[in-house]
Amino acid sequence: MYSLARPFLFSLDAERAHGLGLSALDLAWRTGTTPLITGRVKPLPTKVFGLEFPNPVGLAAGLDKNGEHIDALFGLGFGFVEIGTITPRPQAGNPKPRLFRLPRHGAIINRMGFNNRGVDALVRNVEQTRHRPGPLGINIGKNKDTPNEDALSDYLICMEKVYPLADYITVNISSPNTAGLRELQEEQALRRLVGGLREAQEQLAGKHGKRVPMLVKIAPDLSDRDIDGAARVLGELQVDGVIATNTTIGRAGVEADPLAAEAGGLSGAPLLGQSTLVLRRMRARLPESIPLIGVGGIQSGADAVAKMAAGASLVQCYSGLIFRGPALIGDCVEAIRRRREAPSRGAVAPL
Repeated sequence: MYSLARPFLFSLDAERAHGLGLSALDLAWRTGTTPLITGRVKPLPTKVFGLEFPNPVGLAAGLDKNGEHIDALFGLGFGFVEIGTITPRPQAGNPKPRLFRLPRHGAIINRMGFNNRGVDALVRNVEQTRHRPGPLGINIGKNKDTPNEDALSDYLICMEKVYPLADYITVNISSPNTAGLRELQEEQALRRLVGGLREAQEQLAGKHGKRVPMLVKIAPDLSDRDIDGAARVLGELQVDGVIATNTTIGRAGVEADPLAAEAGGLSGAPLLGQSTLVLRRMRARLPESIPLIGVGGIQSGADAVAKMAAGASLVQCYSGLIFRGPALIGDCVEAIRRRREAPSRGAVAPL
């Protein structure tokens, strides 16, 4: 059915189509017609971060920033759903237009800028959720007018408020659409920020009687030296996981597209190679006890398997869902199932 709806959605402004698509998913969920859109995704149980996942294919953050569509998104067959990025205070994000499709390349450019209604609104939405068959991740960030030297306070506010409701929390320091945010990935800044959050995580675990895993999401544009430094910090601080990667500021593969000059992060098929290289290098540098989630450029089951081969324990998709529709979820699950059932291909090669 998505193949029928896609030409109409692609005839609209991308951000308007985004909203209409989510409204249609909500309607399908309420009326019980979601299976007509998705088919059935067969279980492929996976345990990571001490959590049980019905399957290893999740939704990346950004599609549902405020946690308003959790029931409907789980209904598509995802093994887990990540919402956000959320900030302490509401913010409008960057001026429109700020979302652009590059259909010839299977790519999207966005400069949304952490537009969201604030952490309190997200908490209210999550509290009303009825359908959570898999883990729910909540992605947290800082407000754009908070200086980097005060960033920890913003992340702490969000962590404390979402902690009772999240199955895992993702620290987003890698969006290219908040000025200066990526500077927090520099080794010393990263140590200060993640160190403070790790202390809070342990305190919150005692307060709530449960330990919620904390993951860090990194950029695909890090140099090898920066990747090594980040891996050193994240390993020493014993974070629970790493998500590799966010969108890229590069334009490799789309240089000739009329929209290539638009500012923002590029996602989709052109990102697959670079994001997978970063994933592979992080896997080679991190302790084996720290799992990775592979995201960036997945538009087929083969792409999901490539992430697994590079060292991912789970994968996420977003842009591929826009171009392929919900059938992508089942394709990825079945490809990963075939890989599991095949003879061992050996360990990930170091870089």
